[in-house]
Amino acid sequence: MAQSQSLAHKVRTAVTMGPRRQLLVAEASARMAVARISLAIYPFRRLAKGFGAFVPPNDPRVLASAANAADDHARAAREIGWAVRTAAPWMPFRSVCLQQAMAAHAMLKRRGVASVMHFGAGKSAEKPIDAHAWLDAAGVKVTGYPVASNLSEIGCFVPTLSRESSVGPARQS
Repeated sequence: MAQSQSLAHKVRTAVTMGPRRQLLVAEASARMAVARISLAIYPFRRLAKGFGAFVPPNDPRVLASAANAADDHARAAREIGWAVRTAAPWMPFRSVCLQQAMAAHAMLKRRGVASVMHFGAGKSAEKPIDAHAWLDAAGVKVTGYPVASNLSEIGCFVPTLSRESSVGPARQS
């Protein structure tokens, strides 16, 4: 009975959230599906080329990306984070942190908002190694928060000027 009440609540929420938010959730769902398929087909190193430059967590570009945040970029980051968190439980597969971070990164990049994708790892009592990905943009914690205290940040993908300055794919003359 509790499961049907939960489903009814989800359907009611989806119907009442309005068309703009429905489209945002649909986009988040599509982006998470693309991330899932991409991770199954391509090696991560190939996908990582689209995320930016991989740098250590203490690189000045990591802090600089949050410092130069416009209000409209922060609003977009909050809305996209909400959409990804809302869509994730509805996916027909278990949408893990990396897929969520990739989806939010793609959605933000499409809107011209730079983001930083963080990667961490650690040990826990349940797992010999635990890995996690999280994303922030414009000073907003977008996906993957809170980060477990047993994780140590390994590195981040930060925007590169050539990739983040254009919203679409590069055109050849």
